[in-house]
Amino acid sequence: MTHFADRLIAATRTLRTPLCVGLDPFPDLIPALFGPKGGLETMEAFFGEVIDAVAGKVAVIKPQIGLFEPWGSAGMALVGRLSARARDQGLMVILDAKRGDIGSTAEGYARAYLGEGAELACDCITINPYLGLDSLRPFADMALKNRKGIAVLVRTSNPGAADFQDLDVGGAPLWTRVAEKLQGLEAEMIGESGFSSLMVVCGATWPDEARRLRSILPRALFLVPGFGAQGGGARDALAGLKLGPGGAEGGVVSSSRATLYPAGAIAARGLAEWRTLFNDNLAATIEQLRAASEPVVGVD
Repeated sequence: MTHFADRLIAATRTLRTPLCVGLDPFPDLIPALFGPKGGLETMEAFFGEVIDAVAGKVAVIKPQIGLFEPWGSAGMALVGRLSARARDQGLMVILDAKRGDIGSTAEGYARAYLGEGAELACDCITINPYLGLDSLRPFADMALKNRKGIAVLVRTSNPGAADFQDLDVGGAPLWTRVAEKLQGLEAEMIGESGFSSLMVVCGATWPDEARRLRSILPRALFLVPGFGAQGGGARDALAGLKLGPGGAEGGVVSSSRATLYPAGAIAARGLAEWRTLFNDNLAATIEQLRAASEPVVGVD
């Protein structure tokens, strides 16, 4: 397996899109044609179709583990099966789990998701850094060992992010201090592409912050949530990315609800109709990001 950042850059260049499709199960939005509302078999059928539809069109999917956890161990097992299905089809998997702990507990989480032969294997996992750099170390070590990535929360897309992330620390907001602390990991995890397998999370709702974050961490990959349903526009979502030979690169822009549940799809009368609605919406989203890629020119 090659370096995580190198694989991601190669895939986004080939496919000419930074779009990442989030797997967020909302039972009320899944069309009845997939089965009874709230059933795990329904969710598996639906997300299986989603994975089949996006394979070869985007580089990455991002299961939101917290929305599967209400189904207990069966929900977690479903995440594992969907991730395996996606990876078998050439998709990369960023697991949105926002883990973070100290010492041996962090090592356990790292083995569970980034370890060799892990049952919930992924290519990258989101991590909360607020327990300190020592809490990130086990994840970074496991990622380096197995050529995977870590995605560290820096400037999140939720409205309450400012409650803590904007607190003044020595004349600068806390989130910038977090980014500065990550510079060592960025350098440690750089691949042949020139990008690091350190990924940082910066919401599409904060374009000015994204540009500032890029100046602090010029080689980090970006994971950009908040595009679409959370209100982030395409140009804002691309604010921290760079312009490469295939368009915007240097990270991925995640879209979940806006891509998974297009208008009219819930009333689809059959699988063929659903596929048409889904694929048309996916194509439109990809084109929207391509059309907005020019504003990233000049970010080195």
